[in-house]
Amino acid sequence: MHGANLGTLLRTCDAVGACLAVPRFPWVPEALRRGNTLRRPACVHWVNDPPGWLTREKAAGTAIVGVELADESVRLADLPPARGRTIAVLGHEQQGIPPEALDLLDTVVEIPMVGMGASLNVAVAGSLVLYKLAGLL
Repeated sequence: MHGANLGTLLRTCDAVGACLAVPRFPWVPEALRRGNTLRRPACVHWVNDPPGWLTREKAAGTAIVGVELADESVRLADLPPARGRTIAVLGHEQQGIPPEALDLLDTVVEIPMVGMGASLNVAVAGSLVLYKLAGLL
């Protein structure tokens, strides 16, 4: 919901050769404009119905990886690089991934934390996972 987060994720996507998929919420275009410091057009996919889009992508063979705390989650260090088309799903920093999207995940990855916080900033968490999926970490 914040331009800085979307801008950071957009720059990370560019850095690892990925695209950013965003919902068509009214605030997203302005947030992307404010946060985008890239000097060339970025790869952005506009998604009208995120759960429906994820369902269609999964049916087409795309791997769906969610960043979430869960019993069956894989530690970030153990997440293998993506070997094919992969979508990383990020949830709200406080509420997490919506339940309708959780059911579509093939893999759930967690980022271990030692401190008191319950989660990292969404742009930081997304960036770490994207670099790991790209095989750059």
